[in-house]
Amino acid sequence: MSWNLNELGRSWGGEVMPDVGSIGRRWQDREPAIIPSHLFNNYRSNIYTKSLERGSEYLEAVRCLALMPSMVDVIEDRILRDRLCAWIGTYIDAINAELQACLEMCHACFHAPERRSIQILAAPLASRFGLDGSCNIESDPVTILIDVGRVAPSDWLKLVAHEYAHAHLGSPGHDRRFLAILEHLCLGLGMQPPSFSSEISVTEMAARLQNWPDCRSLPDPLAFWMGKQ
Repeated sequence: MSWNLNELGRSWGGEVMPDVGSIGRRWQDREPAIIPSHLFNNYRSNIYTKSLERGSEYLEAVRCLALMPSMVDVIEDRILRDRLCAWIGTYIDAINAELQACLEMCHACFHAPERRSIQILAAPLASRFGLDGSCNIESDPVTILIDVGRVAPSDWLKLVAHEYAHAHLGSPGHDRRFLAILEHLCLGLGMQPPSFSSEISVTEMAARLQNWPDCRSLPDPLAFWMGKQ
């Protein structure tokens, strides 16, 4: 099974990843409740392999939606890469559901005819780009990528709002049009909007808007993607 690039925001074909911890519960009412160790180990191994393959396919698909494929981080160390892919294969649907909720909140700030077709996905972004999120206005639908490992969950909505403003405008710039959309979003979402003096230059305003919101950065972005946080 492969990822549909146009429907990545949806779950993995309705398939539910098994819960290893539920094995004991399934057998607890049976007597005798003895599970051969080799069967249990095989079960765990099969789940890990499936998660690993699923996570690898997801990252490859998301790379095709990024502004540049190299923006999506691919760890060179095989062991660490496999651990990251296995974690993504297991939990990415839940993470993307959280981001989708943020996207829907932003959509709600506009009338239906004004809303653009936008998909939002979580992905580990390469640190050399220095980005917490990105917006590919050339893809169809427009694609927002959020590195949820770089900022605290309490700041995810703010980060989504920033990228949503780009998606709504269909522009990568941080001009006064961007500011107007951002102010509208902040009003609807109950967030403090960026504020500037009337004398601020266009260049300075753009530089400050580029760094809005002031999110609390996490020290080790990959820690989240490997289940350490």
